[in-house]
Amino acid sequence: MQIDLLTTFNLGILVLYIGKLLTQKFSILRQLNIPEPVSSGLLICLFTFGLYLITGIELSFDLAARDVLLVYFFASIGLNSDIRSLISGGLPLIILLVATIAYMFLQNIAGLSVAKAFGLDPVIGILGGTTSLIGGHGTAIAWTPVYQQTYGIANAGEIGIACATFGLVLASLMGGPIANILIKRHKLEPTKITQPDVGMIHGEENTRIDMHTILRSWFILNVCLTLGKIIQEALSSLRLDLPLFVCCLFGGIIITNTIPRLFPRIKWVAETPSLALISDVALGMFLAMSLMSLQLWTLIDLAGPILGILTVQFVLAFCFALFVIFRLMGRDYEAAVICSGFGGISLGSTPTAMANMAAVSKRYGAAHKAFIIVPLVCGFFVDIANAMIIQTFLRWFG
Repeated sequence: MQIDLLTTFNLGILVLYIGKLLTQKFSILRQLNIPEPVSSGLLICLFTFGLYLITGIELSFDLAARDVLLVYFFASIGLNSDIRSLISGGLPLIILLVATIAYMFLQNIAGLSVAKAFGLDPVIGILGGTTSLIGGHGTAIAWTPVYQQTYGIANAGEIGIACATFGLVLASLMGGPIANILIKRHKLEPTKITQPDVGMIHGEENTRIDMHTILRSWFILNVCLTLGKIIQEALSSLRLDLPLFVCCLFGGIIITNTIPRLFPRIKWVAETPSLALISDVALGMFLAMSLMSLQLWTLIDLAGPILGILTVQFVLAFCFALFVIFRLMGRDYEAAVICSGFGGISLGSTPTAMANMAAVSKRYGAAHKAFIIVPLVCGFFVDIANAMIIQTFLRWFG
């Protein structure tokens, strides 16, 4: 049964609203910093799975609107990015990138080890490593023909999608608890309490937001999207392919560091409750629609090996964030928020990483540097590195 675009969009609104109600009602969700759309999105996902088991009906959703919401979110992050903060974040960005690349080698080694333990082709371990976890659904689908035609893994598509799907769920549930452990253990606090990049601090959701600031923020975001599309097309002409959301992030950075300086009398939208609210809704609906549309029934036959691979990968990612990333990133509040984002990078996707960090910042306070460093690492550099790492491991073990 195909659910049309408008119905899918409305269901996304409903799922996000239910998630916010669940977070308000159950303090355990706030204490663990579980992103609001995750709890409700997983409930809907389980409902559709139960519907399939009972009736045999397969639900699929038209997700065209979902990707538009993602670029709105990243444009808003760019608008909150002062160039001075970006410069100060240069070294941490390099450190996080090097650490993430080192982790990617470990992730593939872990996948290989589990595949051998199950008596499987070691290539399946690479498929269950960075191809589908750090790479996500897009990378898993893109590499499927290679695994099928060159290495004879006939069900490579199913294995890749299964790992990416369960990895997305685990990443959504892992990041918040990691930050919670670090913040409580080390008694961490933000250097100053400011407007979060995404949403409102819990308990301050009734902050006054007027029509003028909403419309101003919305218009500027649309300008960022236009500039982002221009940047993407310009880079494409130079044979440099970047995701649209990264280009829109750059568009926001360019606009927020030029327009206010050229026209200082303009009331700028950066770090305003209106921009934070739009950003929160865009990211929340993206994640809600992503989770509610998961088709768990396609993964039943692969449960055993996938469970083994993901269990090892989960433990590895959790420990690496807790004991390596936190220390390398400075052992402060920003480092704890980055660790929650790393939970999303390691097993899920860039939006999952951002949702994890948003849940933490809405409870404890803003972490502006984290919201710039993490998407640049996992949305740009890691994709390039992953392609080379996958090729290297396939050459070694294929």
